[in-house]
Amino acid sequence: MGPQGAGKGTQAARLAETYDIPAISTGDIFRANIKGGTELGRLVQEYTAKGDLVPDEVTNAMVRDRLAQDDVASGFILDGYPRNAAQVVELDGILADLGVALDGVLELTADRAELLERMRKRAEIEGREDDTDEAIARRLDIYAEQTAPLADAYAARDLLIQVDGIGEVEEITGRLVAELNPRLGV
Repeated sequence: MGPQGAGKGTQAARLAETYDIPAISTGDIFRANIKGGTELGRLVQEYTAKGDLVPDEVTNAMVRDRLAQDDVASGFILDGYPRNAAQVVELDGILADLGVALDGVLELTADRAELLERMRKRAEIEGREDDTDEAIARRLDIYAEQTAPLADAYAARDLLIQVDGIGEVEEITGRLVAELNPRLGV
């Protein structure tokens, strides 16, 4: 978990490599469909271009399908899901159906001004159409309203691990691994 620009994708990829498990990014799935010009991609693009989130039913179905694949048997990292209370309920159902429990929920924290600057740089480097100033601000507002409160829900379940997302990439990865290893018995 963490607001857009906090480094979730970067850290999910690094943790996936560290633990030899797949990182499952809803954003990557969305972008692949947009690039491929699929019907889902066109639908997703309509929402993301405005800075809105893709409807839950679309996202939930994609996650359910992905978590049913064989390569997640040894574990997985979800990047960008769940984003709201309804998706938490859906994820709980998906995991119950699979007989799987969460080991932890990692939340990268970062200052809003730092996030805005990171995302502007990302837009310049990657040429991402969904990273306009207006769309960035809208997504950060949505995160604050809908996703940030999930931290309290996961903290109440003793699953939340908050880590400062500011610093060098390797340093942040080290913080995450140091917090996660005890939960994994490593």
